[in-house]
Amino acid sequence: MELVNIGYGNLVSARRVIAVVSPDSAPVKRMVQDGRDAGRLIDATLGRKTRAVLVMDSGHIVLSALQTSAVEGRIMGRETEGLEEEEDP
Repeated sequence: MELVNIGYGNLVSARRVIAVVSPDSAPVKRMVQDGRDAGRLIDATLGRKTRAVLVMDSGHIVLSALQTSAVEGRIMGRETEGLEEEEDP
């Protein structure tokens, strides 16, 4: 099983990720709220702003504080220098 760091020490299985999407659109916001209501939401942001939403094959929704491009790079195994977690001021 290949685990991918989605920020701040949180890991997900790369094989179980269906999609990595931006949290800005209304349909994604609805999907996140539906996941929260159904108890399928996993918040891995540690209180930071949500910058990526991962849709898992189990129906779970995972929130990440990393940019979608950073998560995508880590899943694809590419180097992601400069896309690390941002420090809160």
